[in-house]
Formats: sequence, structure tokens, C-alpha cells
Amino acid sequence: MMQTVDLFPIGNCQASALIDRQGRFVWACAPRVDGDPVFSALLSDRDPAADETLGLWAVEVESLVHVHQAYDRNTPILRTELTDANGAVLEIIDFAPRYRQFGRVYRPLAFIRLVRPISGTPRIRIRMRPTSAWGSEPARRTSGSNHIRYVGAAATLRMTTNCPVSHIESERFFRLEEPISMFLGPDEGFDADVSATTQRMLSETTNYWRDWVRTLSLPLEWQEAVIRAAITLKLCAYEETGAIVAALTTSIPEHAPEPGEPARNWDYRYCWLRDAYYVVQALNRLGAADMLENYLSYLRNLVDKAKGGHIQPVYGVGLEPALTERFAEGLPGYRGMGPVRIGNQAHEHLQHDVYGQIILSSVQAFFDERLLRPATIDDFRALEPVAERAFELHDKPDASLWEFRGREAVHTYSAMMCWAACDRLGNAAAKLGLLERADYWNGRAAEIRATIETRAYNEKLGRFSSTFNGEELDASLLQLADVRFVPATDPRMAATIEALESGLRRGPYMLRYALPDDFGEPKTAFNICTFWLIEALHMCGRIDEARNLFEEMLSRRTAAGLLSEDISFDGSELWGNYPQTYSLVGLINCAALLSKPWTSVR
Repeated sequence: MMQTVDLFPIGNCQASALIDRQGRFVWACAPRVDGDPVFSALLSDRDPAADETLGLWAVEVESLVHVHQAYDRNTPILRTELTDANGAVLEIIDFAPRYRQFGRVYRPLAFIRLVRPISGTPRIRIRMRPTSAWGSEPARRTSGSNHIRYVGAAATLRMTTNCPVSHIESERFFRLEEPISMFLGPDEGFDADVSATTQRMLSETTNYWRDWVRTLSLPLEWQEAVIRAAITLKLCAYEETGAIVAALTTSIPEHAPEPGEPARNWDYRYCWLRDAYYVVQALNRLGAADMLENYLSYLRNLVDKAKGGHIQPVYGVGLEPALTERFAEGLPGYRGMGPVRIGNQAHEHLQHDVYGQIILSSVQAFFDERLLRPATIDDFRALEPVAERAFELHDKPDASLWEFRGREAVHTYSAMMCWAACDRLGNAAAKLGLLERADYWNGRAAEIRATIETRAYNEKLGRFSSTFNGEELDASLLQLADVRFVPATDPRMAATIEALESGLRRGPYMLRYALPDDFGEPKTAFNICTFWLIEALHMCGRIDEARNLFEEMLSRRTAAGLLSEDISFDGSELWGNYPQTYSLVGLINCAALLSKPWTSVR
């Protein structure tokens, strides 16, 4: 099976990078995940092996015949073995350091590459070609006896190494007779033995991740898949603020465009609130209280910034509201499928589901006794303007969670999330003993429910529609059961699931919607929607079908055990930004729901 987006992420919740199947860094941004790509070859129309390609960090073996790659167990530490035609083998260990020291977590903007001969004496060369100004130029370079500085428009990085610097600068082939250590990090002196220090960092980073995985609650089945998804979800977190980005990349298209057709590609390196409920659900099922609490802190800060309760669909990892969309003219795009976008116009959209996403997620803190900072009455009062906004907008047009750029309607999913905002805030009020406020918000929820049941349910068709007084279908209707608006066994919901399968299912996979949008007809399925279908099948008693479909989705993961946003109808290619948070939490949530209980083996 050909998988286009077949990359291994590494990171430490500050720095992140993607490594290809030849062990080359092809994507990494600085100083943050949404910054200028230091390694940008992923968005090039050139073969990374070509002499003229920029934006990569490669360790190349002369006469390469075989590559083997795998993560160290329960870590994001990647090992790549390269074998040459003579049988000589070398190993590359790639990671971003992360461990506790001095009472805090050490997680610098840094990457470490350890290269060592395993057998024989392979001949290698190191091609270190960082870019600046969005791929438009190579980073300026200066060097010393044991370091090279790469000066970019957004950040300056320094590589400290025990490899002869001239080998790297000239990109000459040389015999690998001794292990090489390379530390690429902040532009400051490295006042220690680079080999011994990076080995210590490897050991401490390994221990950190394995200790973290030991704290997770896992289903009996599919543990390896869930652990890999959980680790990668953590790599998508920007720990300084608690934000979790939708993906680590920008502008990997949803499918290959037809000649003359614009590419469907977007910048996903920001925090989308449409992810919030599903992220919190997954973190709960994992028992990842550290990530959960940090993410809830990020959401509280967004609420604090909201004026009149207004919430945008998307924010920057530093809580930035303005994400002005523009093009990176210096990059041709993934496999030449430009344009490459920086920023995202969705920050200007009206998407009314965000009010439910904020409150559904935040209400967790009123009930969760694990948290260091349980929610207070002040937090409740801060959420009330958000819920008022939800009530005000529940029957008003918006761009939907799918971010239509050319049309608006009153979308059932958005209305349902507005209902959930009021319903769950009523739960929080009751928990706090604010019975008058509980009655108030339960009354608001009842009003919205009556509107949805009247205007979103199509009596003629006997099912729900994705828009008020309409007939359209979209996969978000599957969430009516998950958010507890109607039981999955309700005849109206059963008829809706049947219609969704008939109208939106392509083989095993689900579309978001089938109607043409601003960019034409969808040509790939949307992975989170297939996971939503799996959940719905399980909830309405179609257990074997749900398990079989889940196994199908697991079989489509990359070598790293991950999924991007989209998949071709025949399952042969993954498309869209990667690794995608929606897909990661879909996998985690479905595994927890479908797994046999631990009591079946204990």
C-alpha cells in the first residue's frame, strides 16, 4: 500500500520534527510549532535525495540498500538503521530531550542525533541544509571548531558536535569509525562533553516517557496503538500554554488536485476549539491528568479573553486571536501541490459549536477531584456569558464545524453544541449548589432542545438533517448520540445512521459531507468521521461491525502507527495534515469504547 504521508514525529512539547523513511529531517519549525520551518523539504517539489534540495538534515550512506525504522518502546525516540551494499550497518537515534531537572521539565528547542556504526565501516555524509524565510533561502552559516551556527529570520540554532565540522560543511563522504553526537539547539555555548551529555539526555528522556506511559489508563486491547497515539497527542501539545494543535504541519492537501483546480490545503498548526470536547474525552479515558489540566488552563485563558462571551473557532498556541492567512511564496508545496499557507482564515469565521466545545470541556474541572486546581464559582461565572452567547446563537447561521468559506446555514451540530453548553453548565451549577442557576440553564437547554427537535428533524424523511428545515447530511449528525442529545437506539437516530451510511460512506470510510463546497466535491474520506461511525455502530449494538471497521482503520496507519486527516476511498493513500489530533483522539476513544474489559483476562 502506498502511503504518502509516511513520517515519524519526534518532539518534547516545545520542539517537534518529522523524519522521513530514509531518516531525514524534512519538517521542523522554530521558535514554535507555528513558526518558520527550519527544515522545509516536506513542502518541496523536489526529491529529498536531489543535490539541490534544501530544508533537510540527512545522514546518507553510500550504496544504501536497506532501511529499518522503529521507535524505542513507549517513547518518541526513533532509531533508523541504514545498511549498505557491503553489509555495513549504522544506527541513527533521533529525539528531542525532555526530562525533569531542578524541579521543572527541561524541554528546550533542541534536537539530538546520535550516529554510530553497528557493523563494518559504512561511508556516510551529513547534509545539513536548514532554510529561512519560509524556504526562500538557506539559513546563513558561521562556524567554530566544534559548532556550526545557522542564522535564520525567526531563530538562530547552533549545532555542537564531535564530528569534524568541515565534513558537515563540505558534505563530503567519510568513514564512520566512531560514534557521532550532534546537538542542534539554542544559540549558546555547550559547556560539556557533547557525547557523554547527549547519552545522558537519551537515558533521561527514555525514562521520562516510559514513566509517563506507566501512568496511563489503557484498554485491554490495542494497547500499542493507543500508547503511540497518546504519545503523539502529547507531542502536539505546546506545554508552555497548554494548547494542543490540530496537526504539526501546514498545507498537506486533502487530495491531489485536478489540473487547474486549487489545492485543498490549510495551516493546522493552531488550536481548534472544535477538537476540545474530543481531546478532553480522550485525555479522560487515558487518565492523562497532567495534559488535561494544562489544556483546561488554556481554555480558561481563552474564556478570560472573550469579549461578551464571543469565542473564535481557532487561536494561536500563545492565545493569539489573529491568524492572518497568507501564502509562502518560497515553497512550492507538498509534491508541488501549492500554495503553502501560513495562518488560517477560520479565525474570522462564525462557528457556533465552539461555545459547547468550551463548556463541555471546562465542566470537567467542576467534578474532577484529581485536579490540582478544581473549578470555582468564579470559573462558573466566567462561563455564563459563553453559555448566554450559545443560547443567543443556537438558531443562527454559521460556517459549521467544517468551515465552509462560501455559504452559511443553521447547522444542527452547532445547535446541538449550544444545547450542550447550557445543559452542562446546568450540571456545573448543581454541583456548586447554585440551584437557581441550574434551573435557569436547564430551562435554556430545554428551549434549544425543542427548537432542534422541531427544525432539525425532517418528518418526511424520518431522520435528522444537518441543517434546520433541510434534507442535507453530514457526518457530524453521528454526534447526536455521543453528546447525549438522543440515545443511539432512538428510532430517529437509527434512521439517521442508516441515511448517513447510505449517503456518505465510501467503502469502509466516511465523508464529512458529499455536496460540493467552495473547492468542489470531496475526493477523500475524513478519518475522524469514520471513528464517529465506529462509536455510533457500537452504541446501537452493532458491535462486530464496529470492531471490524476499527481494525480496518488501524491497518491504514503509517509505519509510525499514526493517521493524517484524510484517506483515499480505496484506502491506498493518506492525505491531509499530519499527525492529526482529530484522528489520534478518534483512535483512542474508539479503542477505549470497543475493548474487551480487563476483567475478561484477570
